[in-house]
Amino acid sequence: MLLYLDIDGVMISGNSWRRPEILEDGFPEFSQKAIKSLNRIISSSSADIVLTTSHKSKYSLKEWKNIFKRRHISVNKITRLPENINHLNRKDELLSWFNPKNINENFIIIDDDKSLNALPNFLKDRLIQTSASVGLTDYLSDIALDIINKLKFEAV
Repeated sequence: MLLYLDIDGVMISGNSWRRPEILEDGFPEFSQKAIKSLNRIISSSSADIVLTTSHKSKYSLKEWKNIFKRRHISVNKITRLPENINHLNRKDELLSWFNPKNINENFIIIDDDKSLNALPNFLKDRLIQTSASVGLTDYLSDIALDIINKLKFEAV
């Protein structure tokens, strides 16, 4: 199982009146609610993370693993989409990633980007869209787990 994960608006809620605290690793603190929800998804599905965030190339994969560890998130494996050198919006970035590839593994996408509303159904059906000002919640983790269970059932 792969979890295509954005950070801003998912793990870090975007409240204009409050700047997130920056931790010792130089990256903002994650919302406690989002941490709990993401840990629940990972522990229930053994999902590996594929970073889609605009920050994905600012840190090495080892640094990303430490960023998650520092925030008490146990990840199995972290990879990332290629650097977005053409400055595509998130929808087009994901489409360029998925189109040339055969999808051999189940996946979900967790993101707040509104451009993803225009994804084709085979991707949009696996999208858990957060509110940028709230981030990942228990309710959304329930939806993610429902999608994951449905994908497991279809694979049988």
